[in-house]
Amino acid sequence: MKILKYFLTLTLFLGVGATAWIYYPQYQIHKMKNEATEVGKDTSRETYLDYYRQSNKKDIQHLAIGDSIIHGFGVDETENLVYKFSDQLGQVINKTVHYTNKGKNGMTSTELNEMIKAGLLDDAIRKSDIITVNIGGNDVLKTAKKQDYYGAVKSFDSLQATFTKNLGEISSKIKEINPDATIVFLELYNPLPADHQFSELADSLLPKWNVNIYEVAHQIPASIVVQTTKVINSDNPQNLSPDGVHPNSNGYTAITAQILKQFSREYRKEAV
Repeated sequence: MKILKYFLTLTLFLGVGATAWIYYPQYQIHKMKNEATEVGKDTSRETYLDYYRQSNKKDIQHLAIGDSIIHGFGVDETENLVYKFSDQLGQVINKTVHYTNKGKNGMTSTELNEMIKAGLLDDAIRKSDIITVNIGGNDVLKTAKKQDYYGAVKSFDSLQATFTKNLGEISSKIKEINPDATIVFLELYNPLPADHQFSELADSLLPKWNVNIYEVAHQIPASIVVQTTKVINSDNPQNLSPDGVHPNSNGYTAITAQILKQFSREYRKEAV
């Protein structure tokens, strides 16, 4: 009986632990999302759209840095995310939004951090009003290619720690150079179809990765995390290119719409 009792207690403990490991990051993300979306309760605060619409600047400067999602892999320039967001934001706020696309195919968070530390983007950062950052996907993909998906899962905690450190340093450097800029982060999404053998595992790991983006953004007053996972997922295969990884033109349109939706609903917090 003692052995059975011990076994049941251990099973319960492991079950609770596994549930917390999977669902607590989702709870954290949900909580931080709610903190950012209470528009209408305090009319003295400005949404991101109101802020740029009412700005004294006639032109807005948009810098985009990161990987192939920023670069616009697989689509023409006028179909990529940076162009579409800049163009549509300009139409909404009735201003010209100039963009600089510094996305590079295959870039990892370590490579972007090294570029920022080397000062290669200092001038562009200093001139920008909005800085969009998408990075981290290649941290996982390159590990998976070198090993396999099982190897990437085994390395998950290490990859996550390195990514979080890099993103924190990238964000801190941006705010040091330009404390007035808005930083727009994008969630990492799961491009795998629902019937893929690793799809459920990826869905369970994704919140653990993305919560780090939210926690970094939480430390930056004027920052926003775009809920990319709402529009790029197994329920929306029409938003993915044939390679099964990158968004297609429809996907970039959907992400742009999601950014503008959040710009219209979330408050822009100034540094204290």
